[in-house]
Amino acid sequence: MSLSVQLTDSPASATFGERALLSFDGAGALLHARLGSDRLRLIQMGARRLAGIAGNGVLLAGANWDLEAQWAFTQGLVTAKNLVGPQFAALSEADQHELSARHEATSWLRRVVNAGPEDLFPEQLCFDAIALLQRIGGRAVDAKVVKGSALLAAGYVGTHTVGRASSREPCVLELDFNPSGDSYAPYAAALVGKGITFDSGGYSIKATEGMLTMKCDMGGAATVTAALALAIRRGLQKRVSLTLCCAENLISGNAYKLGDIIRYPNGVSVEIVNTDAEGRLVLADGLQTACATGAPLVIDAATLTGAAQTAVGREFNALFALDASAREKFLLNSKTEFEPLWALPLEPWHRDMCPSPYADTANSRPVKGGGAGGASNAAGVLSRFVRPGAAGWLHIDLAAAFMSSDTALYAAGATGLGVRAIARALLEA
Repeated sequence: MSLSVQLTDSPASATFGERALLSFDGAGALLHARLGSDRLRLIQMGARRLAGIAGNGVLLAGANWDLEAQWAFTQGLVTAKNLVGPQFAALSEADQHELSARHEATSWLRRVVNAGPEDLFPEQLCFDAIALLQRIGGRAVDAKVVKGSALLAAGYVGTHTVGRASSREPCVLELDFNPSGDSYAPYAAALVGKGITFDSGGYSIKATEGMLTMKCDMGGAATVTAALALAIRRGLQKRVSLTLCCAENLISGNAYKLGDIIRYPNGVSVEIVNTDAEGRLVLADGLQTACATGAPLVIDAATLTGAAQTAVGREFNALFALDASAREKFLLNSKTEFEPLWALPLEPWHRDMCPSPYADTANSRPVKGGGAGGASNAAGVLSRFVRPGAAGWLHIDLAAAFMSSDTALYAAGATGLGVRAIARALLEA
């Protein structure tokens, strides 16, 4: 039997405490979320508390459940073990379509990000992304997976280097969403996702507590894939390129080592000073492919640095851009979509903040966490692999993509934050 939940902006009775989020009567539960800037946050917090009482057996009742209120409640209610969500209240046809599209995209994301690394390996991630987007985009979706030694011939040297130690081959997904069917149609946007399906840290090995959740290190690939799926559901009619750079960062006799130097097709050489700074090595591949499309908007997303989470906390993603106009537009997109995002510093000189005496740059600084400004320095390394001036390039460091334990807003696991803002950016490109 489902628990009926009504939404009200009135305070609870004195019996429950006037500041209580929840109260109960014979008809079910009342969620008390006052009107104001934190209303959606309060609704999500109330749903988290109900998840421990009613699980997913919840019926949203009454007249106050608008689209955003129902979505906030869903975000708080779902867990890694149960992605079903509540029974939704009545909405307009358009709002119901939007709610369904969000739920479909983020449920897929949660499923793949929360999956164990034995079940979701690089090639499987590519196949899952293709299946989702072909189901939604039909014949407008064309895809190719480049894997193993073929990566070298295709120029994907970073992904091959990071993933070659695993018995499961590294691979890159090249996907083209082209609704016009015209092979000469210009690209409106290009997406790049970090798809490290498990990250041991390599020879710069992580401690157990840091490695435990590293199945989530493909969260960037999942985020851009789900964002494209949501944008298509929202009616996207523009051509978009999607590149997922997928690998397991493991240790073996042929693993890449400290002191190795990678030379990329654009001529940039990178010295390895930390094998746990592998995300920027694979993203370098994807960014070169994305920029080669000529798309005016290039977005990459990655669970890239712990430094970003130290800077903005667990509830915000971090944004980096050298193009101020693109940065401000995307910040507005995130605000419109109720997704917390904060811009961190990135200047042209950040590209030189990981110096190497042997190569054009190192992949990090040889200190714990990359040192002061580690997230900006990582973005600076990436800036070497985009077009001159970095016009239209946005780098999202997904500090809020995954919760290692339950919080007041989310159950442990993937959150889906970033999907909506990227989808909006695609529609506005």
